[in-house]
Amino acid sequence: MPMRWVVLFVLFFARTVMAIQFQSVAALSPFIMDSLAITLTEIGILIGLFSGPGIIVAVAGGAVASWFGDKRTVIASLVLMVVGAAIFTTTTTLAWAVTGRIISAVGGLVLNVLMTKMVIDWFAGKNVSTALAIFISSWPIGIALGLLILPPIAANADLRTAWMALTFLTVAALLLFAFVYKVPPGAVAGNARISFSALPWTPLAFAAVLWGLYNCAFAMIFSFGTLVLAERGMPVIAASSAISFYIIAGAISIPVGGWLADRTGQPDRIILVSLVGGMLVFPAVLYLPNSFLLAALVLGGLLAGLAPGPVVAMPGLILAPDMRAFGTGVFYSIYYVLMMIAPAFAGALADYVGDVSVAFVLGAGMMLLAIFAHWAFRQTASPPQVAGS
Repeated sequence: MPMRWVVLFVLFFARTVMAIQFQSVAALSPFIMDSLAITLTEIGILIGLFSGPGIIVAVAGGAVASWFGDKRTVIASLVLMVVGAAIFTTTTTLAWAVTGRIISAVGGLVLNVLMTKMVIDWFAGKNVSTALAIFISSWPIGIALGLLILPPIAANADLRTAWMALTFLTVAALLLFAFVYKVPPGAVAGNARISFSALPWTPLAFAAVLWGLYNCAFAMIFSFGTLVLAERGMPVIAASSAISFYIIAGAISIPVGGWLADRTGQPDRIILVSLVGGMLVFPAVLYLPNSFLLAALVLGGLLAGLAPGPVVAMPGLILAPDMRAFGTGVFYSIYYVLMMIAPAFAGALADYVGDVSVAFVLGAGMMLLAIFAHWAFRQTASPPQVAGS
């Protein structure tokens, strides 16, 4: 097997473990509430702490990697994730739980930025959309595994055993990465000089806005979809099940979209089809008869899931190798800003107008703006930038 596919497996495994860590608090929330005597509000705070620092940490992690090298920075990030998980195995107070969560979050957020850059380094110019799509699919897989594995361990043993299992998984990811990963030929290993003027700010910002708006629109489905369907008269359990089919369909089509982008050589068309399909699912769910809703959600998920691979490959088209770490950090920082603002804004707007379906109107608008962001990226990414100059 070519080394790049071995590397992709290692990165995929590490990011899957990161997703399990992210989901661990939600998956184990009943046990955590009993153990620490905390409320759902505090559980929500613990969940949010994993993404909150991303705005600053993503850029900082990219800058640190530019100076000290990708591999050393990722190893340090995985060590932080091990420490954060280990703290949870012995914590008896909310303060220590918050400490462990923040430590894990810093490690995981840096890992997310740099491993994306590593995939681009290894697959630049050949199957990069496919590789990124496979890499991205580790997130929903990890979340599903967290829900599948951790609660039964806590129920059959105890909460501490579940945290220990997560800690061992993180140690395994650390050791596998440390001993297997190698810097690819032609990649910058470290000590790179960060040049703010050399960074293609405009196209990079449009790419990041595209990725952020796409994910925010996707979040409107799984955050408010059950409520929207329930308002249409669908039983809550059936509504939740229907939304899960949308998420599953999207997860399945992520690697397909990457493969199609590489095989056809038309990533822009794949992105456009995906964004238009993702946009149309919102009015379809709002206005189609109930008998067509499940089919519309599955089709919408399949179409929406085509975009992530070729979209995340876009920064690699405009970032020179010595700017990829820092540039990818900027890319993710903009993404985290949008992801932090959009769900709260949608919820507040729904409360203000007294109709949760406004979140779906907002989601359709986000997909439309994402289409314009993609067009703007192509208008501003000049040939010299695409060539990495």
